[in-house]
Amino acid sequence: MKDYPELTLLIDGEWRGGSTGATQDVINPATEEVLGALPVASTEDLDAALESSARGFAIWRALSCYERARILMMAAQLIRERNEMIAMAVTLENGKPLAEARMEVGTVADILEFSAEEGKRLHGRIVEGRAAGVRHHVVKEPVGVCLAITPWNFPINTVAKKTGAALGAGCSLILKASNETPASAILLVQALMDAGLPAGVVNVVFGPSAQLTRHLMSSTIIRKVSLTGSVPVGKQLAALAADRMQRLTMELGGHAPVVVFDDVDIGKAVDLLVPGKFRNAGQICISPTRFFVQEAIYSDFAKAFSERAAAIKVGNGVAQGTMMGPLANARRLAAMDDFVADARSRGSTIMTGGERVGERGYFFAPTVIRDAVDDSLLMTEEPFGPMAPMTSFHSIDEVAERANALELGLASYALTNSLERATRIGEALQAGMVGINTVGIAIPETPFGGVKESGYGVEGGPESLDHYVVPKSIAMKPSL
Repeated sequence: MKDYPELTLLIDGEWRGGSTGATQDVINPATEEVLGALPVASTEDLDAALESSARGFAIWRALSCYERARILMMAAQLIRERNEMIAMAVTLENGKPLAEARMEVGTVADILEFSAEEGKRLHGRIVEGRAAGVRHHVVKEPVGVCLAITPWNFPINTVAKKTGAALGAGCSLILKASNETPASAILLVQALMDAGLPAGVVNVVFGPSAQLTRHLMSSTIIRKVSLTGSVPVGKQLAALAADRMQRLTMELGGHAPVVVFDDVDIGKAVDLLVPGKFRNAGQICISPTRFFVQEAIYSDFAKAFSERAAAIKVGNGVAQGTMMGPLANARRLAAMDDFVADARSRGSTIMTGGERVGERGYFFAPTVIRDAVDDSLLMTEEPFGPMAPMTSFHSIDEVAERANALELGLASYALTNSLERATRIGEALQAGMVGINTVGIAIPETPFGGVKESGYGVEGGPESLDHYVVPKSIAMKPSL
């Protein structure tokens, strides 16, 4: 298809098909048309990728941090130059509006640049010893070959976070990107190769996730694994990693509460929250999702929010004026139907949406549900779709307890014009990231990660590179 690149594996610097010739179709979620045939990696392909990554690690770690940074910076420049082409591929395979895809690609360049600069600041230190003439040198060494497993919802952003941190720290990487959005990952890695990345430093494979991951993690070559995915998958990988004591970074599910206090301007609150909620059709792990609105403004807020949501133009992401694209696949459509049916059975009111849009493509209307019950499906399980369930609350202590009731803690939000309320709710919410009067909580310079079953470790900020290095202490006396 025009505007969509050829799909291949990358093994030892060569873009090629799988050794068995097996492929699977990649589908455009807006049209249900086949975009391309994705090669499926065989066991032999995976073993070749492992051996290549081991060789690539030896080459990459031997380069100075300044040379590694130069390559990452050049790749960032190439990505900016190719923004329109890459964004089109993102939209075709993911479905998000082209404007959102352009923003995502722009952020990718920022992430690579940040990782390049932080890689130059992985300084060690010298500690005076307690024994005469002894000094202790603390150095930070790259952990080794890493495995990155990325999702379909931000198909190039999540690849950049893992790739940038690993390469910035001096590690090599095997990338298992989403089978549903492979071109985004391929185009990012192509920019790295064009910038001068040596062969074997990054290998790219596709295929059945469980099978591929199990085989790769069984190898002694893999020393670190980073996953962005669901809680159940995260627990499975944690069990696999225990066998070989592999390091883990787990960015898992969320179900972000939004606490709206009665001192806010409803119009301004709606202007902030509606675009934040329905960006990428709500398929964002930090999407504002469980809306707790204080009693005095509950009815007015729900009405204004619903009216604004109903005005969102749903359509193909490449079409002019589209504000929200399709869901990623048919599985998500079926899940939305289940959430709506459960809400109706519990007496909640569907204020807008609640149904599929059109007869072709995976479109679902922006949906607002009033009087959601705390133990309903929608309030206890992450919808990962264009769903905004709402309920009212009375006091700050009450809402904090309800907001923290789940075993998830990735992101939380609160809106208030009171400094006292902002301080209290910010301290009370159990999450790795909290946004007060903003939904813009994820930037390259700050840590991105959760607490409880939302995972451990972070991506973003200087802390992200710490997960890819091993602090080594060398005690040294000049002579005997």
